[in-house]
Amino acid sequence: METIAKLIVDGKTYELPIEIGTEGERAIDISRLRKETGLITLDPGYANTGSCISSICYMDGEKGILRYRGIPIEELAEKSTFVETAYLLIQGELPSQPFLQSVSEMLNEHSMVHEDMLDFFRHYPPRSHPMGILSSMVNALQAFYPELRGADDNGEALQLTFTRLLSKLRTLAAMSYRITRGDKVVYPRWDLKYCANFLNMMFDSPVKPYEIDSDLVRALEVYWILHADHEQNCYTSAVRLVGSANVNLYAAVSAGISALWGPLHGGANQAVAEMLQKIYDSGGDVKPFIERAKDKNDPFRLYGFGHRVYKTYDPRASILEKMVEKVLAKLHRHDPLLDIARRLKDIAEKDPYFIDHQLYVNVDFYSGILLRALNIPLNMFPVMFAIGRLPGWIAQWKESHDDPQKKLSRPRQVYAGSQKRSYIPMTERS
Repeated sequence: METIAKLIVDGKTYELPIEIGTEGERAIDISRLRKETGLITLDPGYANTGSCISSICYMDGEKGILRYRGIPIEELAEKSTFVETAYLLIQGELPSQPFLQSVSEMLNEHSMVHEDMLDFFRHYPPRSHPMGILSSMVNALQAFYPELRGADDNGEALQLTFTRLLSKLRTLAAMSYRITRGDKVVYPRWDLKYCANFLNMMFDSPVKPYEIDSDLVRALEVYWILHADHEQNCYTSAVRLVGSANVNLYAAVSAGISALWGPLHGGANQAVAEMLQKIYDSGGDVKPFIERAKDKNDPFRLYGFGHRVYKTYDPRASILEKMVEKVLAKLHRHDPLLDIARRLKDIAEKDPYFIDHQLYVNVDFYSGILLRALNIPLNMFPVMFAIGRLPGWIAQWKESHDDPQKKLSRPRQVYAGSQKRSYIPMTERS
């Protein structure tokens, strides 16, 4: 297999090495391009640019493949727990049973947050979005738990910070929900595991104690496993980019949360639910919305369809579709939004426009319906995504942190502004 690419510029030939990944992926290494040729590449949106060599997550968008550390997402969703998957992503291997038990105990041990942080929460405006609150509070964790101050901390300090952040983000998310509602904070329970603890902190009440349902806990577990990592997307790249400046992990993750907030990313599950509700409120006929989505002059878009990487069915979507059906059946509940979603999917799968443009349903298409079934409010949807993605962010930050070839990220640009010109005094301007 060819390992050299040749670039001809102004009649001169340059040889660029080709990197080959373990799954046969090939990339032209242009790290010396500017030094040798004076040129840079132009790639808006970085759709054709690899920013790193990573061993965490593998995706094949043409075949609908997603694996964490080599293990198919389908197997993890069926057999693993969220904590076990988090360990796999961060440490590279599945833990032994004794060690997994030890990790679970550490997560419970570090689940509380400093009481002074409640003052931060209480002074946020009542209409603040939970994602904005969460991003700020994660950044504030460094002031309260400063063991990890920079890139020179030892492995033990890093491991403590990983565990602390995994545990406290879940607590902060539940606190942000309850405080913005004016409800009393529910603290973590030592007898509950990660996912069950979160649901209890969200919904327990002195009037009506929350009943832990193992099927609902498992549904949340699968949801978070499916969102735990997804290669070098916008928000993961934000974590790596900010982390390249040797900032602490809290600041890098805070940047990831902010990047995840938008409706084109972590907010897409919220956008899908709002879209389905809009269709339902208009009478439930999906065909006009299908036609609007196909009209290039109409700004309306169907959220939950298409993906920058997947050019076929998102493997996570089929897993969530089955989980939604299972949860609704368990609750003896009918959600009309699922009916609308199915009608949209059925039409889109046969419509030449959607087929030609490779617009298949993605994970966001069903995740909002699942979260609704778990009684998660709409504005908490992106927060739920952030909790699930946290292990991936930590793993990506750690991999970048440990890379001996790491560099401060500094993209280039092609300047298209004015050439050199003189300053015109105010009195001479027309």
